[in-house]
Amino acid sequence: MSESDGRRKRLVLAVCCVSMVLVVMDITVVNVALPAVRRELGASVSALQWTVDAYTLVLAAFLLPAGAAADRWGRRRVFMAGLVLFGLGSALCGLAPGAGALVGARVVQAAGGTMLNPVAMAIVATTFPGREERARAIGVFGSVSGLSLALGPVLGGALVDALGWRAVFWVNLPVAAAGLAGAARWVPESRAERVRRFDPVGQVLVVVLLGGVVFGLIGAGREGWSAPVVWGPLVAAAVSVPLLGRWESRRSDPLLEVRLLRSAPVASALVMAFAALCAFGAFLFAVTLYLQGVRGMPALRAGLCLVPVGVLIVLLSPRTGRVVGRRGPRLPLLVSGAALALAGGLLLLVGPGTPVPTLLAVFALVGVFQGTVNPPVTFTAVSGMPVSMAALASALASAARQTGSAVGVAVAGTLLAGGVAAGGAAFVPAARGVWWLLVAAGVLIAVLGAAGPARRPGGSGGADQAARREQSAQSPR
Repeated sequence: MSESDGRRKRLVLAVCCVSMVLVVMDITVVNVALPAVRRELGASVSALQWTVDAYTLVLAAFLLPAGAAADRWGRRRVFMAGLVLFGLGSALCGLAPGAGALVGARVVQAAGGTMLNPVAMAIVATTFPGREERARAIGVFGSVSGLSLALGPVLGGALVDALGWRAVFWVNLPVAAAGLAGAARWVPESRAERVRRFDPVGQVLVVVLLGGVVFGLIGAGREGWSAPVVWGPLVAAAVSVPLLGRWESRRSDPLLEVRLLRSAPVASALVMAFAALCAFGAFLFAVTLYLQGVRGMPALRAGLCLVPVGVLIVLLSPRTGRVVGRRGPRLPLLVSGAALALAGGLLLLVGPGTPVPTLLAVFALVGVFQGTVNPPVTFTAVSGMPVSMAALASALASAARQTGSAVGVAVAGTLLAGGVAAGGAAFVPAARGVWWLLVAAGVLIAVLGAAGPARRPGGSGGADQAARREQSAQSPR
């Protein structure tokens, strides 16, 4: 490989990493800004939930069709469109006059986000065809993800304290502009040899399913479980499940491969991915409100308290990937589930005056959980799958993560609504339901992990290769 070719590849990788910074950092940055949004816009708890969930719901619902669009129309073209749309959504967030406008702008932002990270991974895979160089490139991609997660709370806190909550969206504009300029100059165009057909009926049913669940859960915190605005969406979501399964099973090129769900490893991986991000999304939402609302911390100090989570993800994720490659997914999943359950149990003891070092130790356990859960979940999803199906299984795991995050925030907001409205110490008993959610998710992950293979199964070269490609790039997006 010539020096100029190597330089071009590094520049392409840098441009793809820009998308990771935008999409991942926006998760923790926005969470830190929620109390300030509530104060300035008079936003309700449900509006804060939608500020987070509008973003994650769109990412979950349109992850698969965005990849198909990039394969059909060109990855660079779709990637650049995603940067433009993400920048536009960020600008609209910064200009939002009220909570409703902010939620709508977050939908625009997420629509751009669906065209970034999945497409960036395909660009990296195309740019680095060799197995070793591709593994190194994806390792860098994953490290940037962890670093973005670690720096997000600090950057968000500093911006909120210095310039106000709108600054956390304005800061995206120069980053998106730099990525756009770099993509136009250095990223080559590429398309898939075989393009999956669009499935509009399946897409509508997926939106009804995910949207119905989240609408119902968020509405329950505001209206109560008997209100039509709650049970109506939940019934629609329940009805969409058999309709989706029936429709997709009849298509030759479905949006959702129903046959994958019949595989025990894939089904187990999807449940664990959902549970992990459901717990993590609920944790971020609740802890941010606790640190700033109950403890009275400024945004920057609250962000610094969350640094142990991101740092441990950066440190543990690549090491966990190596352990999975040598010994299989069981041990990391047991460690991850135990760490999450222990963190949830300790959070049940947290009160308004709990010492900060104690909080940091508990938050570190959450970092251990997140740093050890994604590589084995990805491995489990693709284990035993042929190479042609491994990427789709991994994409389904990513969609399960996004869905879990949205549901976690919805559940947390519903449980916390009364405590946030009452203010002060009333938040602590209201939060116990959230901490029990963490305990339950941790136990579930540990049980499913223990039921899986103890060691890396032989004869799964394609699955193993796919897992290694993905293990460093997975993050709590």
